[in-house]
Amino acid sequence: MYNPRCGEIKRSTTDSANFTPHYDGDTKLKLKQYTILFLKIFSCLILLAEYCLASSKELAVEQAIQRITSNLIVQTSFEGEPQYKPLNERMKHYNTPGVSIAVVEDFKLEWARGFGVKEKGKSTPVTDTTLFQAGSISKPIFAVGVMKLFESGRFELDENINNILTSWKVPSNGSWSPVVTLRHLLSHSAGTTVHGFPGYTTSEAIPSLVDILNGSAPANTDRVEVNIIPGINTRYSGGGTTIAQLAVMDRLQMPFPEIMRKTVFEPLDLKNSTFQQPLSGNWKKRAATAHPWKGRKVEGKWHIYPEMAAAGLWTTPSDLALVGIEIQKTLRGNHKSLLSDKAVKEMLSPVVSQDIGIGFFLSGDKNSAKFGHDGWDEGFVARMTMFKETGQGFVVMINSNEGASIIKEIENAIAKEYDWPGYNIEPTAFNIPLEKLKSYAGTYKTESGLSATLTLQKEKLTLAIGEQNPLNLAAHSETSLSVVELNTTMKFLLEDKKVTGFHLSQGNSETKFLKQ
Repeated sequence: MYNPRCGEIKRSTTDSANFTPHYDGDTKLKLKQYTILFLKIFSCLILLAEYCLASSKELAVEQAIQRITSNLIVQTSFEGEPQYKPLNERMKHYNTPGVSIAVVEDFKLEWARGFGVKEKGKSTPVTDTTLFQAGSISKPIFAVGVMKLFESGRFELDENINNILTSWKVPSNGSWSPVVTLRHLLSHSAGTTVHGFPGYTTSEAIPSLVDILNGSAPANTDRVEVNIIPGINTRYSGGGTTIAQLAVMDRLQMPFPEIMRKTVFEPLDLKNSTFQQPLSGNWKKRAATAHPWKGRKVEGKWHIYPEMAAAGLWTTPSDLALVGIEIQKTLRGNHKSLLSDKAVKEMLSPVVSQDIGIGFFLSGDKNSAKFGHDGWDEGFVARMTMFKETGQGFVVMINSNEGASIIKEIENAIAKEYDWPGYNIEPTAFNIPLEKLKSYAGTYKTESGLSATLTLQKEKLTLAIGEQNPLNLAAHSETSLSVVELNTTMKFLLEDKKVTGFHLSQGNSETKFLKQ
């Protein structure tokens, strides 16, 4: 049989059902060309499909970012009457020049972006690689390094810290010599003093760690000592973390920034993180400027923190998110990770208090179980929150202490967008019974004598403090209220069902008022 398009085909004479076609040279060439053309077209279609999927994903992410940054939920909002404000408006309200955000979804960095500027009055924008001081988020990152060194056999978590220290020793308290361990120090259960550190301006003399621990000049904090029995109570102590920093340096005989670079940053490919204090070179050029309050810039742009493990990390939300993702993936299993599954679970297990593990604070349960930490340095505030089970989380860093409240508003907007478990994003308005409202009305005073008056008018309470004009109050529950105009909350104190006073919280401070 002859087909003019395919050439001559010879059929087997022995079996007409089974035959092998034979093509001439031109036909073979054409078939080869057609095959190549088909494969090229097929490859192009695959690339086009991948491009469309990528574009669709990018569009979805951009739309999510737009929804989040356009709809921050003001903390005093209530369900049915929520106040939604755009990010740029809230930044202006809180005198916050720069904000940097990273969001984690499905065990991956979903997006990271900077907003605003590095310094008030300047035009250089914040990007996802702009460096911010992490404050106390330095502590859990340090703890990750300690766990890595522990797993490599450099020391034991429950070893007497004085057996590791060589350049300084935990002092005796009278005739009593406390036994303190790394586990104690990293879980704030060592009984050590000195809560935190204010840092030093760039023009001040910088003390050594031994000076800081001894409280000797030029240190600006008291000496660090143990004045309660270790392992029984939790008491937050940056002083204890500084003891741990010195112990690691004594054992490894290396500068602290170098230890952390080799132990954590290089293995995780974190290119935007350093414990260098003070900053120099390119690190310095990339850093945001600190603004404590009312847009005021810190002298020398930022403070220096020789207490590096407690407060000295410079980093980005993306790098912190990558540390969190590493821990999440290790918990999930089947991941070649920096730390073993056993070490990570040990870090995220309560030590003394149920809400503190080794380095990280713990909260929630089941799907809402989280690990994380907040940070506060002069002119910088940060928050890192990661879910243990769902592979979600976020990190926010800002260059303003006054803007601390904006972080919760950003967190709630992200939680709403990604449907995070365990978040009461828009509190429901609550109607307190009239008799209870009457019991709240009256005069209250602080220990220092500052007076506050709660007045009942038309079944609603108003609060007047000192000579200030009255503020309107709205209830979240029978004992919890907030100031409608401000990010300020009240929690009533009861004894035998009788009102004895209330706690007033605003910013990062809490004041107790007692009923007169």
